Amino acid sequence: MSNKQKEFLKKEKRKKQLIFFFQILLVILFLSLWELLVNYEILNGFIYSSPSRIFKTITNLIQNNNFFIHIYVTLKEIFISFILGITLGFITALILYEFKMLAKIIDPFLTMLNSLPKVALGPLIIIICGANVKSIILMTLLINLITSILSIYNGFLNTDEYKIKLLKSMNASNLQILTKLVIPSSYQTIITSLKLNISLTLIGVIMGEFLVSKQGIGYLIVYGKQVFNLDLVMSGIVILAIISFILYKFIVILENKLLKHI
Repeated sequence: MSNKQKEFLKKEKRKKQLIFFFQILLVILFLSLWELLVNYEILNGFIYSSPSRIFKTITNLIQNNNFFIHIYVTLKEIFISFILGITLGFITALILYEFKMLAKIIDPFLTMLNSLPKVALGPLIIIICGANVKSIILMTLLINLITSILSIYNGFLNTDEYKIKLLKSMNASNLQILTKLVIPSSYQTIITSLKLNISLTLIGVIMGEFLVSKQGIGYLIVYGKQVFNLDLVMSGIVILAIISFILYKFIVILENKLLKHI
C-alpha cells in the first residue's frame, strides 16, 4: 500500500470519527436542552416528560421485570414480520418479473392495496384472526409486503437490457440470466428495500400492538396513555427509537458486507 493510500485511509477514518463525534454531541445537546426546558418549566413536564424521568421509568420497568418481556415480544413480532415480508416480497417480485402479463394484470390491484389505509382493515383482521399475534403479523404484512414487491420488482426491471441481450445471444437460460445478472445487479435495490421494509415493519407491529396486544412496546404506550402516565408513553417512544436505530445499523452492516462481494 502506497503512502497516498495510507493517508487517504487515515483521512477517511478521521472523517468517520468526526461524524460520530458530532452525532453523539447532537444527542447530548438535545437531551440536555430538553431536561433544562422541563426543569425551568418552559415545557410542560407532565406532557413532554424529561430524560431523567424517562430513565427512571425504564429503570422501574427493569426492576419490576416488565422491561425485557415487552422488548422480547415486540422484537419477535418484528423479526417474524420482517422475514416473511422480505421473503414473500422477493419471491413475488421474481414471479412478476418472469411473467410480465401477470404483472400487468395485478399492477393496479397492488397499487390500490398499497394506497389503502391499513388501519381501516384492523377490525376485519381482528375478526378473522382474533386478538392475537397473528393479527399483528397480518397487519404488518399488509403494510410492508406490497412495498417490498414493488421496489424489488422495479429493481429487476431496471436491469441493463443490453446485458440481457448479450447473455441471450450466448444461449444463456432464463434461470442463468436471473441468477447471474438480474438479481446481482439489483443488490442495491434489494438493500434499499430491506431498509424500507424494516421501517414499515416496525410501524406495522406497533400499529398492531395498539389494536390487540397485551404485551410489547405498543401496549406500554397505549397503557400509559390510558392511565395518563405520559412518562411511560415517552419511555416507549424512546425505546422504539433505539430499536429502530439498532435495526437500521444491522441492515447497514449487511449492506456493507454484501456490496463488498459485488
